[in-house]
Amino acid sequence: MRTSATGTGRVWFVTGASRGLGRAFAEAALAAGDRVAAAARSTGPLAELAAAHPGRVLPLPLDVTDRDAVFAAVETAVGHFGRLDVVVNNAGTLTMGMVEEFTEAEARAQLDVNFFGALWVTQAVLPVLRGQGSGHLVQISSIGALAGFASTGLYSASKCALEGMSEAAAAEAAGFGVKVSIVQPGGYWTDLYTAMGSTTPRQVYGPLRAELEARFSEGSVDSDPALAARALLALVDSDEPPLRLLLGSMVYDLAFDIARRRMDTWAGWEPVSRAAEAAVPAPRA
Repeated sequence: MRTSATGTGRVWFVTGASRGLGRAFAEAALAAGDRVAAAARSTGPLAELAAAHPGRVLPLPLDVTDRDAVFAAVETAVGHFGRLDVVVNNAGTLTMGMVEEFTEAEARAQLDVNFFGALWVTQAVLPVLRGQGSGHLVQISSIGALAGFASTGLYSASKCALEGMSEAAAAEAAGFGVKVSIVQPGGYWTDLYTAMGSTTPRQVYGPLRAELEARFSEGSVDSDPALAARALLALVDSDEPPLRLLLGSMVYDLAFDIARRRMDTWAGWEPVSRAAEAAVPAPRA
């Protein structure tokens, strides 16, 4: 078990902690002897967890899209436990639909949780971690950030935005002793799909939807969230955690396949790419 600078178990701040991967992360942290500020829209499901670990679980009602509420929750957690050692930006939502089908409200709602919610948490915790001179911020991304897939375009967009922001935050925070990691999970048995929203379908995409449904019906490769939690513990226990971590064989293989195909495409268009650059003096005003 790793310990915080105080010599006691680490303090975690986990969003979306009441269910799915967030719940598995919180349970794994507690099993390791750590303490958890467990943030969720509804803290009812956390009552049992808090009762089973007296004094080591702080349930925090939180809607991550409310920036003021995020800062207040982080302040409450620090006031209660005295510090933060591991922050897991896990809260997320999924709306399925073709890019053309999204209303403005649906598109903004997807980004509000998956990107802006994570951004608010990042902004709230970085001053705490920077002031301590230590800490690990873990951003839970997705297979959807590896590439855009039909019917999950806005979800992929939200995760790609999260990863771009997180890479910058990692570079900015490194000099203060703060680590940042991006975790890209594959499929796990959570309620992400059962609780997901969907756009109003356009008839023109009927054949594509039927093709996707047939593909999905061939069988799931989803895994037990406890396996993701085990990997997360290995990540935060590492003295030199990576910027990115893939979770699952399917995601691992897909990431390499996507990278190879992109490199092949770039190489094939190398002459065009190189011809588009030729340094010239700055134009005169």
